[in-house]
Amino acid sequence: MTSTASSTDTRQGPAPYDHRPSWPQRLRRLGYSAGPAHHVRGVVDRLVPPYAEPGPRLWAALRVPPSVSDRFMRWSGWGGPLLVTLLAGVLRFWNLGSPKAVIFDETYYAKDAWAVVHRGFEVNWEKSANDLILQTGGHVSVPSDAAYVVHPPVGKYVIGLGELVFGFDPFGWRFMTALLGTLSVLMLCRIGRRLFRSTFLGCLAGVLLAVDGLHFVMSRTSLLDGVLMFFVLAAFGCLLVDRDRARERLAAALPADADGRVRPDAQAAESTRLGLRPWRWAAGLMLGLAIGTKWNGLYVTAAFCVMAVLWDVGSRRVAGARHPYAAVLKRDVPLTFLATVPVALAVYLVSWIGWILSPTDGTGGYFRNWAATDGRGGSWTFLPDWLRSLWHYEHEVYTFHVGLSSPHTYQSNPWSWLVDGRPVSYFYESPAPGVDGCPADAGEKCAREVLALGTPVLWWTAAVALLYVLWRWFFRRDWRAGAIACGVAAGYLPWFLYQERTIFFFYAVVFVPFLCLAVAMMIGALAGPPGATDTRRVAGATGAGVLVLLIAWNFVYFWPIYTGTAIPIDAWRSRMWLDTWV
Repeated sequence: MTSTASSTDTRQGPAPYDHRPSWPQRLRRLGYSAGPAHHVRGVVDRLVPPYAEPGPRLWAALRVPPSVSDRFMRWSGWGGPLLVTLLAGVLRFWNLGSPKAVIFDETYYAKDAWAVVHRGFEVNWEKSANDLILQTGGHVSVPSDAAYVVHPPVGKYVIGLGELVFGFDPFGWRFMTALLGTLSVLMLCRIGRRLFRSTFLGCLAGVLLAVDGLHFVMSRTSLLDGVLMFFVLAAFGCLLVDRDRARERLAAALPADADGRVRPDAQAAESTRLGLRPWRWAAGLMLGLAIGTKWNGLYVTAAFCVMAVLWDVGSRRVAGARHPYAAVLKRDVPLTFLATVPVALAVYLVSWIGWILSPTDGTGGYFRNWAATDGRGGSWTFLPDWLRSLWHYEHEVYTFHVGLSSPHTYQSNPWSWLVDGRPVSYFYESPAPGVDGCPADAGEKCAREVLALGTPVLWWTAAVALLYVLWRWFFRRDWRAGAIACGVAAGYLPWFLYQERTIFFFYAVVFVPFLCLAVAMMIGALAGPPGATDTRRVAGATGAGVLVLLIAWNFVYFWPIYTGTAIPIDAWRSRMWLDTWV
């Protein structure tokens, strides 16, 4: 009896420590995976995964012969993205010069751009300059009095290029942002394709970006944030290509056994040099242009550098490195540093060349003569005067940015951004019936508005998709989810450090492409894995299709308030879903 009771007590009591489940075992209940199974996929496929292709059953069901299906697959990698880009371009360039007005902060950047491309620095304009520019078609003289501005010049050079080609008018100063907005859709299609190894999911991410209201409005407005978004996305794409190229080089360096099977090898994984890595240098160039557009590019640069190093660690670990961090520190980090930090700094300094070459007699750029006047003396006089003057300028700008707290009607807290809490109205008019496109039978005044509002269904879906991405990254150790999370965090989280500062929702356009990638990734999971049953695939594809159609419908529904189209006031009110949108 004693023995039986003892045995029973042992089974009912707590398990000995050695037999308790480990924390990974506990996390598996939530979907945690310790990593890819080595026995399922070879090391080459893990280093360079193949692209997904439709199964033969699909082509057979559609009665497509193999020769046609093969040709379609060869062209779809570029054909699909180009079709999506064509759609985005038509939407963004349609009636681009409307409203024929200087809307919101175009009053700064359109004129600053014109001054920068003509004088090399920003100038003070008369208060009546906007009306005069519109009345004369941009045939105005450029003042010579330097102005104090708080953003670097790259974005203004970009906007000014459109003005030089197409004129100093609304179409001219919006052309380059529309072009970069369109090209960013193409880039996202290709980035998504490479990230997910799926042309369909890549094109889906591009379609989502094409129909996002905030990205659409920012592509049709000459503000700096759309330019910044382009360079940030381009830098991410360059790093993604560099990752694939580096992993291909590692895979090629691994030895094969007697059966021809490539195996992980510690010696090859830790000693292989990955070359000059030109795509990483290109990323440094793009990051320098991002910083030269707006200073928050610094946060993106720091985040992307950390991400690139972690990618290298993962690559060498998969290849068989026993000490991947030490190998990366020795082989990869020095080049990563040289290809990003010095390159970005050099690009930033070169972007100020117009200001640097301006006169130092008081008729040049703002603060250009500071070192020779108020800044004489001190312990840094061995530096060139232009560098000391620029450093002083940058210090004054930093002080301005961190201290900016003047209230604004459309300012918002970053906590509200993901749910479209407080969009920004760039333009609003109330034309009478029969005027400026207002229907003659409207009965009362119409509303014409350009509202920087993210497509609500897309953004609310993205808020859920971000949770899925974080789960996928933390519990399934999916590097793709981590990359998307890094892109969102780099563009979003820094603003929480400045919640007392005057900030606006449209700053979020920098991470909109990554939100679209998050939604595309979630929709891919919703559609079902390749090995799922037909019932599961049909149900998932139906749900995914309905969601995408709802997002597209939502964009069409809000089209009038994205483009400044005159609509009856009741129709405008019906689109103000939240009180904070007014």
